[in-house]
Amino acid sequence: MVSPDDIKRWIEAGLPGSLVDCQGDGRHFEARVIWEGFAGKSKVQQHQAVYGALGDKMHQDIHALSLHTAIA
Repeated sequence: MVSPDDIKRWIEAGLPGSLVDCQGDGRHFEARVIWEGFAGKSKVQQHQAVYGALGDKMHQDIHALSLHTAIA
């Protein structure tokens, strides 16, 4: 089962320098991601960057992820 700490690690590895806080119950998660790389990007592009960092895990291991993104 996936833990919030797993998601935190995966996002931080894919978005170097990001600050991530993640909560969840093993299937449904909420993540807050702060990253300077979001500068100049729309919210949709910011979320796409996070989904890109998660790769296939988003389709295989995570049932639902609510995202809140901000620029560092």
